[in-house]
Amino acid sequence: MTALLPVLILLTSLIPALVTFFLRQESHLLRNALNLGGAVLKLALIVAMLVAVAGGATYQSAIPLAPGLVLLLRVDAIALLFVSLSATLWLLTTIYAIAYFGDKAELSRFFGFFSLCVAATTGLALSGSLISFFLFFELLTLSTWPLVAHKQDRASLDAARSYLLYALPGSAALLWAIIWLESTTGPVLFTDPPDLSALDPWSLRAIFALFILGTGVKAALVPLHGWLPAAMAAPAPVSALLHAVAVVKAGAFGVVRVVYDVFGAETVVALGVGVPLAALASLTIVWGSVRALQQDEIKKRLAFSTVSQVSYIVLGAALAGPYAMIGGLVHLVHQGLMKITLFFCAGIYDERAGVKRIEGLNGLGARMPWTSACFSLGALGMIGLPPMAGFVSKVYLGLGGLEAGAPWVLAVLAASTLLNAAYFLPLLYRLWFLPAPGDATGDERVPALVAPAVVTAAASLGVGGLAASGVSPLAWATLIVTRGYAP
Repeated sequence: MTALLPVLILLTSLIPALVTFFLRQESHLLRNALNLGGAVLKLALIVAMLVAVAGGATYQSAIPLAPGLVLLLRVDAIALLFVSLSATLWLLTTIYAIAYFGDKAELSRFFGFFSLCVAATTGLALSGSLISFFLFFELLTLSTWPLVAHKQDRASLDAARSYLLYALPGSAALLWAIIWLESTTGPVLFTDPPDLSALDPWSLRAIFALFILGTGVKAALVPLHGWLPAAMAAPAPVSALLHAVAVVKAGAFGVVRVVYDVFGAETVVALGVGVPLAALASLTIVWGSVRALQQDEIKKRLAFSTVSQVSYIVLGAALAGPYAMIGGLVHLVHQGLMKITLFFCAGIYDERAGVKRIEGLNGLGARMPWTSACFSLGALGMIGLPPMAGFVSKVYLGLGGLEAGAPWVLAVLAASTLLNAAYFLPLLYRLWFLPAPGDATGDERVPALVAPAVVTAAASLGVGGLAASGVSPLAWATLIVTRGYAP
C-alpha cells in the first residue's frame, strides 16, 4: 500500500482533470465537487505521510511506460515540501476560481486544464529520476498554455504564443542536456547521483548551461522572462497558479534538482558554475524589481515582482551552502504564500471594483478592508518586514552569502528590499491614505472570493512569526539540508 501512495497523490488531481474535460457546462456542481474533493483528498494523503517522512521514511512507485523507460515517483522530504505547497494552494485557488468565474464561460475546459496543470506540478515534485522530471515538465507546458489562452482574445492568444516561443526552445535545451548526460552516465536517479568522471570539465559546464537554459525559462531568469509579464492577460486564478503554485516554481525547483541531485554542490563549486548562476540570479532579482517600478497595471507590477522574487530560490541553490540552501527552499513556500495573496487580491479588485491599474487603488482600503489588509500583508512580506515570511528568507540567504564567501549577496538583498519598498509602498499609500474618487465602486460581498486571500495572508504572517517552531516551513527546509542535501 505504501508503494501506491505516490501514485494516489498524483491521481487525486489527474483523475479530476480527465473527468472534468467530459462534463457538460450545466454539470458545474459535479465539476466543483470533483475538483474540491480531489484537492482535499490530496491534502489528507500528504498530512498522513508528513510524520513518517519527518522520521526518515520514503515512499516510491515505479511505473513501466515502455521498454527501458520507467516513471519513477518518490516521496521524500524535499518532494513533500513542494507538493505540500502545491496541494494547499490548489485547494485555495480552486475555491477562489469557482467564486471568481461563477457560471461564466466554458469552465469544463478551464478546470480540466487547471487540474491537469496541478497534476503535472505534482508529478514534477515527486519525480525520482531525470527522465520522469522531464516528462512532467513538458506536461506542465502543454497544460498551462490553454490556461493562458483561456479568454481567447487577441492579448491572451498572443501571450500564449509568446509562452510557447520561450518554453519550447527551453524544452529542447533540457532534452539535449539529458541525452548528452545520460548517454555517458546512464539513467540519472535523484537518490543516486551519477558518476560524472567520464565527462571532461568543459562538457560538464556545457551540460550544466543547457540545464539552466531549459529550467531557467520557467524560472523566468533574465533574459528568459519575457513570457511571464505577457501571461498576465490570463484570468486572475491562472495568474495565481502560474506565479505561486506551478510554472515558475517548477523552474526554480528544477534548478535545485540540477544543482544538488544531478551535479552535486561540490561539483558545481569545482566547475566554477555556481558563481555565474548566482550572478545571473542576482541580476534577475534587481532587474525584475526595476521593471516592476515602471508598471502601471497591478498584475504586471506583480509579474515583474515574481521575476525578481523567484530568483531568490535560484540564488540559494547557486551559493551551494547550507544556510543559502535553507533560505532558497523556505522561500519556495514563503514566496508562494505571499504572491498568491497578492494575485488573489488583484483579481478581487478587478472583479468587484473594476480596478486594473494602480491609480484605481485610491481609497479602496475603506471600501474593501479585508482584501486591502491581505494585500498589505503580502506586500510587506515581499519587502521583508519582520516578522513576515520574506524577512526569514532574506536573513538565511544573507547568512548563506557570508558562509559562501560572497558578501556581495548582502548588497543584492538590500537593493532588492529597497526596490520592493519603492514599488509596493505607494500602492499601500493609495489604498489607505488617498481619497476615493466620487464614482468609486467596490465591495466584498462574495465571501468565497475573499476567504482564500485571508487564509494565505494569515499563513504568510504565521510562517514568519512562528519560523522557530518545529512545524514551520523553515524547520522542514532545515530538516532537508541537515539530512545531507547540501554540503
